[in-house]
Amino acid sequence: MAWLLPRACCLKVFCQPSRGPFSSGIARAWSGGPLTAYMPEAVAFAGSRDHPGLYTVSVEQVDEFWGALGRNRLMWINPFHSVKDCNLQQGWVSWFLGGQLNVAVNCLDRHVHTAPNKVALIWEKDEPGKEVRVTYRELLELTGRLGNTLKRQGVKRGDRVTIYMPPCPLAVASMLACARIGAVHTVVFAGFSSEALADRIRDAQSETVITVNQGLRGGKVIELKQTVDQAVRVCPLVKRVLVSMRTEQKVPMSELDVPLEEEMMKEDVCCEPAVMESEDLLFLLYTSGSTGKPKGLVHSQAGYLLYAAITHKYVFDYHDGDVFGCVADIGWITGHSYVVYGPLCNGGTTVLFESTPVYPNPVGEPINTEAWDWYFNVVGDARCPVLDTWWQTETGGICISPRPSSPGDEILPGMAMRPFFGISPALLDDKGNILTQNNVSGALCISQAWPGMARTIYNDHKKFLETYLIPYPGFFFTGDGAYRSSQGYYQLTGRLDDVINVSGHRLGTAELEDIVNQHRAVAESAVIGFPHEIKGEGAYVFIVLKKGTDVSQEQLSNELKELVSKKIAKYASPEYIQVTKRLPKTRSGKIMRRVLKKIVEDKADELGDLTTLDDHEAVEEIIEGHKRLLQEEQGQ
Repeated sequence: MAWLLPRACCLKVFCQPSRGPFSSGIARAWSGGPLTAYMPEAVAFAGSRDHPGLYTVSVEQVDEFWGALGRNRLMWINPFHSVKDCNLQQGWVSWFLGGQLNVAVNCLDRHVHTAPNKVALIWEKDEPGKEVRVTYRELLELTGRLGNTLKRQGVKRGDRVTIYMPPCPLAVASMLACARIGAVHTVVFAGFSSEALADRIRDAQSETVITVNQGLRGGKVIELKQTVDQAVRVCPLVKRVLVSMRTEQKVPMSELDVPLEEEMMKEDVCCEPAVMESEDLLFLLYTSGSTGKPKGLVHSQAGYLLYAAITHKYVFDYHDGDVFGCVADIGWITGHSYVVYGPLCNGGTTVLFESTPVYPNPVGEPINTEAWDWYFNVVGDARCPVLDTWWQTETGGICISPRPSSPGDEILPGMAMRPFFGISPALLDDKGNILTQNNVSGALCISQAWPGMARTIYNDHKKFLETYLIPYPGFFFTGDGAYRSSQGYYQLTGRLDDVINVSGHRLGTAELEDIVNQHRAVAESAVIGFPHEIKGEGAYVFIVLKKGTDVSQEQLSNELKELVSKKIAKYASPEYIQVTKRLPKTRSGKIMRRVLKKIVEDKADELGDLTTLDDHEAVEEIIEGHKRLLQEEQGQ
């Protein structure tokens, strides 16, 4: 079994399935024998005798490589006539032009024809020890009934459908039903508040919401229908809310609400699949950014599906008969790519995990060297590769990973290491110069398009260009910094913009600041991420109060934490709130966040160049306030 834990730079642990004797994952995939057994398409790639040869073909003979994989790995209604038409300088990306297909057919129907009773989903319910197994035939029938229900309710091709559900078979069927009828799904993590949900419903212009009466997570009941009710009150475009029954608890039903199971039983299991163009929208997925407003990243049909399937196959060394487990929520890109689309496109058996990795016992999040060694030696008994990989919502799938690689190649703790097929990374300095040497750090960019990349931000292509393509013309700018070692391996060094990663959830600091600034006592704020033993990163908030404000530190902290929990989610609640008279700013008024970050990391002796600082006393005050706050928190 292979497990994938939900992080921005995710930890992957390979384990062999229980059948047969154990052998190392890479040896089982390819041990130096015929390369065509590892990748059948390689027979057409001249000079590709090993993994480095395959990688070279993938970045130098792009049309040949992805064309062969696209033809062989996907089922087409009409074949594509051109592999790609991409220009990062101009800002357009298109793959498999002229091709027509249906994603749900690729994930379900073609496997039902060959192995209808093969298990598609193993639903590990929140209740420990409880599981439900769903075959490919059963999942196809569930998807068909739901697709027909959506059409009967008025959902048309191109409509956006918001899915606010915990991981469960019906949630997967909801995604696939949208894909089947040509609707665009946007899954919202079922831990977001009603306001965060409403923001996403409005931005996507959704008329349809699918949810459950209640969710179960970590042994707790989550009132999801209640959250949806609050959200749709401020979403006038919503015409219908389809409500599934996860528990037996009845909930109030309004004129918008439709009992989902009851309506589905009226429908036939056969639902005609829509004929979709390769570049039609498949889904929107919202991710926090440094602007404070979540961005609806757009992923299209064929390119995304192929990339999810290929990365799932080769990074995780998936073979027919394996059971693949990913504990990410379906509300994140990890859940999309490695719970649903990648495994199902490959005809795999995928674990659908409803609970949380910290229940019933906690699991640490950061992958430092100590944690890596423990996982490798204790959990994996020194036999299972542990892969720290890099990718994003924007990339659609894993881009840098220690595997695949040549047989016996080393894996170094804490490093993503090697680019995946078709990914050509580049490091650039702050002037836009390409850094060609090794043992150097810079802005991580990708120098050519790949099939799985996002196409745009929904209804804001200008923002897409400004965020990803304009900063370094001709390159896709990831927003991350990276170090390339003397051996040419890549190690991620963190975000270059103001986004923090709390328990695997990307959170824009500007989004958090916008919420904090709504408090009646707050004049301005600055949010900094800091290392947290359990969450990976926590939020540290600096507050400047309005003049004449009379509020205690305890009251302010409680009210701000409650406000953030309500407006975003509980996981986003700040760990520390420090009140200060002023924030360190440049003479132009820009907050010097790097100074705050050093203070929070207890590295006040490494503040660096302060020549542009307007008020040096502000820094000393903040350093002293930070020390006092830590002492108070520790009860000293």
